[in-house]
Amino acid sequence: MRELVIGYWRKRNKFHFVPFSIGVVYLWFGALKFFSGLSPAEELAKSTIDKLTLGLLPAEFSIVLLAFWETLIGVLLIANILEKPALKMALVHITLTFSPFLFFSEALFAEAPFALTLLGQYIIKNVIILGVLLVLLRESKKRQF
Repeated sequence: MRELVIGYWRKRNKFHFVPFSIGVVYLWFGALKFFSGLSPAEELAKSTIDKLTLGLLPAEFSIVLLAFWETLIGVLLIANILEKPALKMALVHITLTFSPFLFFSEALFAEAPFALTLLGQYIIKNVIILGVLLVLLRESKKRQF
């Protein structure tokens, strides 16, 4: 009987490991932004949000808003609740993480076009997360029907 219960649980939850792991990354990186100076991307995030909002949001408010957004995505993905809205929020977020390439390319490339700085590498790894989020969203639509 125990094997049946474990087998059922595994079958039902095997797919959840992927959103769970992305949720951990979101929660971790988001939580860092609540504490000034802990996130390696804090200054770049503030500058990028300033550009995207045309300076309408104060920097200290924008970083807390970003921290809340990332943390919320992380909690929703970890808890496996509101999956579709969480994935859509994450897709919007992860897409916007590439905007520094437009605004601050000098800070992201040691030598363009291939030699990224550490900050550039920090951003480019989001290509993986973007791909996984797209797959998860597609799969969530399939499970809906």
